Amino acid sequence: MKIANGVEMLELKTDVTGHQMTLHPSLVWDSDNVVLIDAGVPGQADQIRAEMEKAGVSFDKLTTVILTHQDFDHIGSLPEIIQQSKNKIEVIAHEADKPYIEGEKLLMKMDRERAEKMTPPKAKVDKTVADQEELPYCGGIKVIYTPGHTPGHISLYLEKSKTLITGDAIVSENGRLIGPNPPFTPDMDLALQSIKKFTEYDIQSVICYHGGLCTDNVNQQLRDIVK
Repeated sequence: MKIANGVEMLELKTDVTGHQMTLHPSLVWDSDNVVLIDAGVPGQADQIRAEMEKAGVSFDKLTTVILTHQDFDHIGSLPEIIQQSKNKIEVIAHEADKPYIEGEKLLMKMDRERAEKMTPPKAKVDKTVADQEELPYCGGIKVIYTPGHTPGHISLYLEKSKTLITGDAIVSENGRLIGPNPPFTPDMDLALQSIKKFTEYDIQSVICYHGGLCTDNVNQQLRDIVK
């Protein structure tokens, strides 16, 4: 789904523990860079490729993957993407989640029994980012450090299109923002403090990885969550 020029919300259908759901990675691009934000679950590289082609962007032009955090359904297809790409893919994440993404530590929300039945996805992190760092891609991508869901969770603000990409910092339902998902947010107090940062931005569109696009008076919706 087109959000703005050079900004697309992808839609990946999947079955997680018997539940059908749609995941929403984001694709951002300009003449020099193609950036994928989050990478679905394992086995979705072909879906991602097809969604990119639908948006008019060749998979072969992908340059960068930004991971909002370490969870299985965000790292997922990154190893396959790296393997299939003809280019060197730069992987970006926050320092606090780096050892989990790289496989030095077990993913926080994956117990050892489950990990023994399957190989958790992992990839080398080429660059770590910090709060308020601006990545010089696609008109500027501002990093917002939003821990709570995981220690190294980040969200991203696309300055040119006034688009907020929340990862799992908040979720949405039927176009309404409903805050963090408590069962999957180990530190809810910290997560709510993190969301307060969003109220400092002028936002026109919000892309939630779980729930998709929200555009209806989103600045007020964000203020209502944290008041």
